[in-house]
Amino acid sequence: KLFGNNDWAYYLLSQIFIITSFVIVFKFSEIYFKEKTYSLIAVLLLEGIYFYNYTSTEFNVNVCQLPFWALTVFYCWKGLQNNKVTDWLLFGFFAALGVLSKYLFIYLLIAVDVYFIYLIINKKFNFKCFYSLITFFIVLLPHLIWLIDNDYKTIDYAVFRSLDDPLTGIGDSKLLDHIFYPLIFLSKQIGIFIPFLIMFFAIAFKFKAKINIKDKKLLFLILINITPLVLIFLTSLLTGTRIRTMGMTPFYLYMGMLVVYIFQNQINLKKIKYFFSIFLFLFILSPVAYYIQSV
Repeated sequence: KLFGNNDWAYYLLSQIFIITSFVIVFKFSEIYFKEKTYSLIAVLLLEGIYFYNYTSTEFNVNVCQLPFWALTVFYCWKGLQNNKVTDWLLFGFFAALGVLSKYLFIYLLIAVDVYFIYLIINKKFNFKCFYSLITFFIVLLPHLIWLIDNDYKTIDYAVFRSLDDPLTGIGDSKLLDHIFYPLIFLSKQIGIFIPFLIMFFAIAFKFKAKINIKDKKLLFLILINITPLVLIFLTSLLTGTRIRTMGMTPFYLYMGMLVVYIFQNQINLKKIKYFFSIFLFLFILSPVAYYIQSV
């Protein structure tokens, strides 16, 4: 409505969604790190993940999830720490918008639920979190009503697409597909992380850290980063489907925070120039490569 049917408007929209997500990640990381430089590093590391540079020109359902993914995690943690009703209501609100963006968003909510179960087991669970269900279901209600009235079209589409697509189909999946496609998924994730790790190696003098599972901050970060990945892997393993790489776009938003938090004692800020050099190289390489490929 504002800009008309112009290509640049869609490019701008995707960048707005990504930058907004980065700002939220930065604000959340300030809760974790006393040194703001660490917060900046946690965000800039994301430039090493190609979802946030090379493929960021396309505005699609995966890019649409980004700010809601970031805000859901942010307000969940704020709710856990401050236990304010407003934080829990906002958590439910953004979680619902995430689900409306793409049903796969539920994998993040499962990760959050695992953390809630941990709190229940340790008798540290606060029932104020149930306030989030109010906004969650209010936002989802029109969609649920539409879903029922329209014979669950979106679910049928997802199932039909999985069955009909020769690359991702489960209708004719063979036993080897349950091994082959999960292995392809893992290899792609490793490949995606190579630039990310190169950036971090430039600033860390060693990769040694003691992981304290009793550290609530660390446990929360591990769960929101690793659980959705494990669930995606299990989806491919159990159904024998090929996972579309672009579907992983929001999954790595807090990976920079996790790595920096675990290895913060090994970060050498004297090497920050090397880090920024690699960052700038990737920052420039991405649009140049995209331009060349497009032309």
